[in-house]
Amino acid sequence: METRARLARALTNPVLFLRGCNRQFHRRLGLRPHNPDGIAVFEADWDALVVLDACRYDVFERRSDLPGRLERRRSRGSTTVEFLRANVAGRDLTDTVYVTANPQLSQHRESIRPDFHEVVDVWREDGWDDDHGTVLPETVTTYAKRAAEEHPNKRLVVHYMQPHYPFVGSGTTFDEGHLDGAGDGENVWNRLLTGRLDVDREEIWRLYAENLDRALPHVESLVESLDGRTVVTADHGNMVGERSFPIPFREWGHPRGVYTDELVEVPWLVHESGPRRTVTHGAPDSQDNEADDADGSGEADESVVAERLRDLGYAE
Repeated sequence: METRARLARALTNPVLFLRGCNRQFHRRLGLRPHNPDGIAVFEADWDALVVLDACRYDVFERRSDLPGRLERRRSRGSTTVEFLRANVAGRDLTDTVYVTANPQLSQHRESIRPDFHEVVDVWREDGWDDDHGTVLPETVTTYAKRAAEEHPNKRLVVHYMQPHYPFVGSGTTFDEGHLDGAGDGENVWNRLLTGRLDVDREEIWRLYAENLDRALPHVESLVESLDGRTVVTADHGNMVGERSFPIPFREWGHPRGVYTDELVEVPWLVHESGPRRTVTHGAPDSQDNEADDADGSGEADESVVAERLRDLGYAE
């Protein structure tokens, strides 16, 4: 049903049809479930992996002064879900605690079937900022430091939401209503793509870069608090009006299954400090910080996930 709906939308909007054609090229007509040139992040050598959602390599290189050795890597996906499926699904990750501001793992839990020791969903009620419609980076840092103390013998993955939309504290008016559902139901990137939002490209660039700036001091605080080898990276990048490939229309956001440089080139900053962690596997936490409704059906939780994803611009 979802595939039919996407096809119907594409047929009524030429640029969405062109995006679909590019996706078919990059995925080789569906033969590639993800970017085959991407790094398998859990096979890399690190004690803590800090993930900046939708952070391009070139923007990170210009804006970040985090301590460490910066390298360039290619991601396995152009969306968070692709990144998770390509790196998490089918792996024994009971040596790892995943602290995340992004609800996508919860939304796609049945298909990804994560096997982490523990998942800390910061985006649930106590970590969510209603005023901004996201999880603020300082909140993620607080949860991550706590997890590092509570699990000294586990690898740690910390997934920040920024620089992913929404643009925190930007004061923009073009996306008014995205928090209360008063808008047209489309995220900012799709409105730019289809020409229903006319905002100068340089303004979008500024907002995107400043959203990264908003997170970096809190990422630095976390990195400097951790012993061992910490890597700062991203799950994928973001396009800001560059020409896509092979059909060269202007692309916005981070469409699934499209592996242009802007979408899959990500930072890989390695920071070394103090002794390495002695990492052990352990039985997964059975609760996984899952919050169900009173009768145990999970319907209330699904509603929260859908609301959070909409606020983060995932609703299409």
